[in-house]
Amino acid sequence: MRENRIYISPPHLSGEEAGLVREAIDSNWIAPGIGPHLEAFEREFCEVTGAAHAVALSSGTAALHLALQLLRTGPGDEVFCSTLTFAASAFPINYLGARPVFIDSDRVSWNMDPGLLAEAMKKKAEINQLPKAVVVVHLYGQCADLDPILETCREYKVPVIEDAAEALGATYKGRHAGTLAEMGFCSFNGNKIITTSGGGMLVTKEAEAAEEAKYLAGQARDPAPHYQHSSIGYNYRLSNILAALGLGQLRVLEERVAARRANFDFYEQALKDLPGVMFMPEASFGRATRWLTCLTIDESVSGVSAEQIRQALEERNIESRPIWKPMHLQPVYKDCEIFGGTVSEDLFLCGLCLPSGSALSENERAEVAEAVRALF
Repeated sequence: MRENRIYISPPHLSGEEAGLVREAIDSNWIAPGIGPHLEAFEREFCEVTGAAHAVALSSGTAALHLALQLLRTGPGDEVFCSTLTFAASAFPINYLGARPVFIDSDRVSWNMDPGLLAEAMKKKAEINQLPKAVVVVHLYGQCADLDPILETCREYKVPVIEDAAEALGATYKGRHAGTLAEMGFCSFNGNKIITTSGGGMLVTKEAEAAEEAKYLAGQARDPAPHYQHSSIGYNYRLSNILAALGLGQLRVLEERVAARRANFDFYEQALKDLPGVMFMPEASFGRATRWLTCLTIDESVSGVSAEQIRQALEERNIESRPIWKPMHLQPVYKDCEIFGGTVSEDLFLCGLCLPSGSALSENERAEVAEAVRALF
């Protein structure tokens, strides 16, 4: 077993972060919600992605929670959500007392199936129970097919929130993930393509929505010399010191995307001849970041299961993980409605994510590939 573990997606600093964080410390701007680095981070994020307005927050989960609240989601409401995702895409729906309704994936992008969404929307319209919103997830650094999704939602006047937690830097027909719908957000968690250690960014087209998000995220303090509150707020703003870290990361975003895509290209060339092995496709409508390199293994063809590969890598101190377990299979959501389900279930059962960090060395990639090939 190797001494140093190969992680699936560790943080990767550029070297510029230390100077920016030192600036924040020396200037004593270290509190949340205020400071020149926070303002610069939000401004440069908009410049990089083309977003109209951006609000830096403590997590992507906080961003989704606020987005749903800005849409006045509440008890008794339903919210459509991709089922093939991490639980944080669904949990904020429950924070507000609403119910998630899950939509299966297509095989082109592994993201929300536009046809199933249209079917679900038609069914709900017939019983006068349209959802309050649709949360469409851009999975593993690839955009969902947004045009038909947005078209369906416009037809029924249902707003869309883009969950681009895993997809900063990905594009759909030349536009950045998270910027096409009414609202979107990304994550800067430690395993994401760039990181602030913990953090997220809410994106909106409307200045009024951005201001309301800042108000709610800052404990909903009214403009008064004393502490006065007319609404329930949250402690959700990103600190200036973490925003300084984010600035250094944002400035190397394209380098990080290139490195992740190079990882994918290497693995695909090294493993594509193995029987039963298929890599996550890149849809023709956009550029995927390949945040994680994902593949599926058909055990009936290969004689090897995804779980056997995962265990073999673990024995070598190499981290890998199954594809997300669909939300409709999670015990906490066992009673929730699902449209479709077989595609995401199949991807979960036979899917695997390989080490994909942007600092992964050529030797480390070769070691991972050799470990996989050894099982065949």
